[in-house]
Amino acid sequence: MEREEESAMASVGIVMGSDSDLPIMAKAAEVLDELGISYEMNVISAHREPQEFFEYANAAEEKGYKVIIAGAGKAAHLPGMCAAIFPMPVIGIPMKTSDLGGVDSLYSIVQMPTGIPVATVAINGGANAGILAAKILATSDAALLERLKGYSANLKQQVIEKDARLQELGYKEYLKQQ
Repeated sequence: MEREEESAMASVGIVMGSDSDLPIMAKAAEVLDELGISYEMNVISAHREPQEFFEYANAAEEKGYKVIIAGAGKAAHLPGMCAAIFPMPVIGIPMKTSDLGGVDSLYSIVQMPTGIPVATVAINGGANAGILAAKILATSDAALLERLKGYSANLKQQVIEKDARLQELGYKEYLKQQ
């Protein structure tokens, strides 16, 4: 949802340390859009603008966020710092990096100290972060749960259709048409 369309009380905060993360974070937003979940999206660097970060994290609960999706690369402190301040679930998306392929980001996000958990998806796993946020919200929203079930049924149907196409064409022709 674009900022102009957002409700006063977004359910999910999407935050990234750099606009270079936007293509991955957009995948989370696309899932939330598809499932009708409101969100706000920001670029905030925990390292380069700590005061703005603390204001964001401290205000997240008051703004109505139930989940924060935070993406970061390299040292990747943004998700962990969100989890240190925000009392509800934080989902970290480790970004693929040129230096270590995102393993640095993954380790940074997943290795949180006891008491400060961050749910972590795959490197560049924006869509799964959106789905996980939706599943968390669906624990108290029956209508959203039904939309999630429909989303899963659609994924199943896509696989069935791909298999039917493979059976019809054979693998060589199928690969040619990819």
